[in-house]
Amino acid sequence: MSGSKRFVVNLSEKLFNEFNETLKKDSKKRSEFIREAIVLYIEEKKKLGYEEMQKGYIEMAQLNLELCECGFERDIKELEEYEAMLSESDMPDDTDSKTRGYILC
Repeated sequence: MSGSKRFVVNLSEKLFNEFNETLKKDSKKRSEFIREAIVLYIEEKKKLGYEEMQKGYIEMAQLNLELCECGFERDIKELEEYEAMLSESDMPDDTDSKTRGYILC
């Protein structure tokens, strides 16, 4: 295998014997077995990371919604105040005022 690296793994005698028994049952070479084990381990770690991220988003959902609604309520209040100010400048008897009349849709 070109571009491959070798490494040494120290195992207890008990784990080594279990490893060899598993290899016999699966009819696999050591290298193949270890490669598959490493790939599975990495995939599980990635899955766990995504699950933790998802859990974090779910835990923060209510807080994020409350923060969003806070800003939205303030925007609505400012819009209502602005519309009230505009409607005050539309008084029919307001001929002497320098304020410009606006039409609200």
